[in-house]
Amino acid sequence: MLSVTLLEHTPEPERVIAMAARLCYSPTGAKELIERISDEEAGRMVRKMTRLGHASTIEHVSFTFGVEGVSRVLTHQLVRHRIASYDQQSQRYVAAHGFKYITPPSIEGNPKAKAKFDHIIEEIRKSYDELTDMGIPKEDARYVLANATETKIIITMNARTLLHFFNLRCCLRAQWEIREMANQMLSLVKPIAPNLFRNAGASCVNTGRCPEGEMTCGHFADMIKLRED
Repeated sequence: MLSVTLLEHTPEPERVIAMAARLCYSPTGAKELIERISDEEAGRMVRKMTRLGHASTIEHVSFTFGVEGVSRVLTHQLVRHRIASYDQQSQRYVAAHGFKYITPPSIEGNPKAKAKFDHIIEEIRKSYDELTDMGIPKEDARYVLANATETKIIITMNARTLLHFFNLRCCLRAQWEIREMANQMLSLVKPIAPNLFRNAGASCVNTGRCPEGEMTCGHFADMIKLRED
């Protein structure tokens, strides 16, 4: 089962953003500024920075997540978000005997498709075991593994990248698995920095318009209502 844990984050992230914004226009040093900024003032500054698009100030805070129970399909999409740091469980060094796997809901809900899917996975497991029994190194035996193979990954993103990630991956047009992960990540960071992430989510939630044109999911009004609720 997909599971996201917030492992670490910049302490008092909204105060850090407010300090960075103030520093741009103040002769006072960073240490003194951050000590003088109240939480209320920090919230106002963060809302102003996001409204004005002064995004460099947001890059000074970061969040680290531990993710488990996801497929290699998800992580292949994830690493396309390049301004981030990743460490993934290695198939070169970690043996995959009896590996767990992720079943898409469309297959899970179709008994005939699920039977075929499970059968193929079992054949892959057997082939992997047979190859390693022949002395084939794990780094080569892994070539038979499926994209469905379960993996674990650690993700660190600065807040600017994270907001962009939510824009793309919370969208209903995003692939179901990475969308579920993005929504879990958003639910974890919102309480930490409520002003920073108050409009975070799919682009339509963030901007009030759908950027997808003819490719729209068709649920724009529902997404906007969700933001208002």
